[in-house]
Amino acid sequence: MKPRAGTARAAPVTFKGRGAVDNPQNRFERQGREAFDDGWALDGEVEHGPRTEVTLTQARTIISRNASPDIPFTQSINPYQGCEHGCVYCYARPSHAYLGLSPGLDFETKLFAKANAAQLLRAELARPGYRCEAITLGANTDPYQPIERKYKLTRSILEVLSECDHPLGIVTKSALVERDIDLLAPMARKGLVHVFVSIGTLDHELMRRLEPRSVAPARRLDVLHALSAAGIPCGVLVAPVIPFLNDRDMEAVLERSAARGAGMAGYIILRLPHELKDLFKDWLERNYPLKAAHVMSQIRQMRGGRENDPRFGKRMSGEGLFAELQENRFRLACERSGLNLRGRAELDTTRFKPPATKRQLSLF
Repeated sequence: MKPRAGTARAAPVTFKGRGAVDNPQNRFERQGREAFDDGWALDGEVEHGPRTEVTLTQARTIISRNASPDIPFTQSINPYQGCEHGCVYCYARPSHAYLGLSPGLDFETKLFAKANAAQLLRAELARPGYRCEAITLGANTDPYQPIERKYKLTRSILEVLSECDHPLGIVTKSALVERDIDLLAPMARKGLVHVFVSIGTLDHELMRRLEPRSVAPARRLDVLHALSAAGIPCGVLVAPVIPFLNDRDMEAVLERSAARGAGMAGYIILRLPHELKDLFKDWLERNYPLKAAHVMSQIRQMRGGRENDPRFGKRMSGEGLFAELQENRFRLACERSGLNLRGRAELDTTRFKPPATKRQLSLF
């Protein structure tokens, strides 16, 4: 509904613990909405925002497959849709539009849990034509986001993969992965698993604003130490690198991560597909108004004058002087810290054995 002439436009409030501030319409909606001041609007940060709602769903398939040359895996599983971490930069936010929901607050408050994930996985792995290739958990949304404590879907998936000696990679920014070391350590001894912990900055205040419901940087370094101590190959993912906000921390993140047990490292330049462009610009204006124009100008320079470049070979790393500088900084920092000396650990696909299935009883 559009406001009447002369009506003041409402200023959306900031909800404590949430990354987005409102629910902009998704790219598939035909009807537009516009906020107006009804006299009840509040300024600043509000303590209690929208509550997290979780809907249990019955998925039809569980393994997603891709052929992207930018991604080092072909198979992935996402036990959850939406993510409560609320990272404002998350490239998965636009996927909520396919559910008829907003990539804004809906993405971090209206979550979907695939209740039959383990059963579907077991059936998929038991198919006669299944070809074993490593499966990645955390390609879209974090498999260890807060609701995993209750629903344990990631745990149930790991149990199936462990039973079958199936290789997997994990990407997370949560300390909850430590809960599953009892499953991951035996798999690591067989060359079946590696874990990457995402750390974009060591600045607590910046991280609190970027990733409002994730764990602190120091705690993520502790996770690397715990994984390494258990013999689980682990690495750090410096992501996303945002010009003039967290790019200065790359060397420190790599150095501290290596000291705590990381042996591998990677980085990704900020991506802003679809609705995410406007969400991120709105966040910048609210949190870093003096830097906003400068940040977006540099992003456009890395993206050929656009705010997003979806081309393979460019979308993860960007191009231009700034992108080249990040690449050189990353390489030199890894050399100094002893990261990536052996490359990424190759996961063993030869041990795979299909899961046991119930056999039909003989009639005789």
